[in-house]
Amino acid sequence: MRVNRHTQLEVFKQSFASAMEIFRESRTFPPEEKYSLTDQIRRSSRSVSANITEAWRKRRYPAAFIAKLSDAEGEAAETQTWLQFAVKCGYLDREKAKPIYTQYDAILGMLVTMISHPEQWTLPPKNTTQVSPSLPPSLPPSC
Repeated sequence: MRVNRHTQLEVFKQSFASAMEIFRESRTFPPEEKYSLTDQIRRSSRSVSANITEAWRKRRYPAAFIAKLSDAEGEAAETQTWLQFAVKCGYLDREKAKPIYTQYDAILGMLVTMISHPEQWTLPPKNTTQVSPSLPPSLPPSC
């Protein structure tokens, strides 16, 4: 299947679904965590999908594509850390956190594969033969 949109990427689908699961689970976190753990885990989990989206739109430029995927990779690992905190603080049951954590392992694996083989995802370079613009006749060539 040819991928035409970032929403068709399996890594995007899984990261989006995982972020939604984190949102649902984090609704039960205590109110005093609203501006710390709850906010952080929601932000990092959502950022994975957002960075994948940005990477897809920058696939004309392999370095920019890789940079955005690297950001997504960092956010996915950060989300795993926040999951660990949520479990250790007693806000999230280990049995609920485990499949989410494992899903982020899969997401990380897909991101690393994409980063390692960007040529499978980036667009081929366009023929960039430079045409020098002609100056209007009223301007001297030294301008």
